[in-house]
Amino acid sequence: MKKIATGLALAAGLALALLASLCLGSVSLRPAEVVGALGAKLFGALRGIDEVTIVIVWQLRLARTLLAGVAGAALGASGAVLQGLFRNPLADPYSLGVSSGASLGAVAAIALGSKIGLAFPGATEAAAFAGALASAAVVYAVATANRRAAPTAALLLAGAAVGSFLSALVSLIVSLNDKDLHTVFFWLLGGFGGKGWADLAAAFPAALIAIAASFFLARPLDILGAGEESAAILGLNVSLLRALAVATASLGAAAAVAAGGVIGFVGLLGPHFARLIVGSLHKRLIPVSAAAGAILLMLADTIARSAAAPVELPVGIITALLGAPIFLRLLARSREGRAL
Repeated sequence: MKKIATGLALAAGLALALLASLCLGSVSLRPAEVVGALGAKLFGALRGIDEVTIVIVWQLRLARTLLAGVAGAALGASGAVLQGLFRNPLADPYSLGVSSGASLGAVAAIALGSKIGLAFPGATEAAAFAGALASAAVVYAVATANRRAAPTAALLLAGAAVGSFLSALVSLIVSLNDKDLHTVFFWLLGGFGGKGWADLAAAFPAALIAIAASFFLARPLDILGAGEESAAILGLNVSLLRALAVATASLGAAAAVAAGGVIGFVGLLGPHFARLIVGSLHKRLIPVSAAAGAILLMLADTIARSAAAPVELPVGIITALLGAPIFLRLLARSREGRAL
């Protein structure tokens, strides 16, 4: 009964976040207008539905809202996987240098695209996706080659080092190509402005694979919670689990970053909210983290384009302004700073 109630509550939360996103913006719409516009588009013409309303709902808002939901779900699931792998509630999908790699790829495409053959439509997103996966691969290779530190700790150390190096390269490119500062600035702070159905179609497969793969890691991550030595005694291949978890989280984070830029706190807070609802068992934690991440990012995107309309704020600013105080509050209330 509790599982059903939780599922219904999450479904209601997703539906309300979607409806709020479709209603709010530089042009406010009533829920009845939104439902009517969707009905007109999906089931044929309905009387009394303005064509402009249909365009606003279907072409300008629905695709970007779904894209925000997909990106948020990927970040939430990836965050739950990495927090389980590291057994650290402070871990998030960007701990592996994914955001820095994506930033380097995207900034290189924006600032140097015409010089390096990345001037085609979608080049920025493709370069960000490739950069994110490449940086995660480098981090994993460095961590597994390090025999002095524990492999899991080495991942965090390598992620910090590689991330700092790639961030320095991003700063260097920006310093030498200041003509694209505005575009780079908005990409680095994240946002879904101008995104459409093509962007959703591009991001959805990788995000879906990452979320689905994270479900299969739920039981091994529960076993790993007893400690790496105990998990190995129980028959768990810890090295294989570590590789699969890194690959899964990196793929999800890469899809999210390529879709909307670097957006912080979603992958960190989603699992925390999920633990408050369903506890720490990963078979329930991962799907609820995905749903929580989707709700958080859809609401953040709604605020970003509504708070200062018609000016659109970067989503990363909203998630930071909302996420940092909430996370500090959760951390202060948790016992000795451990996961809730």
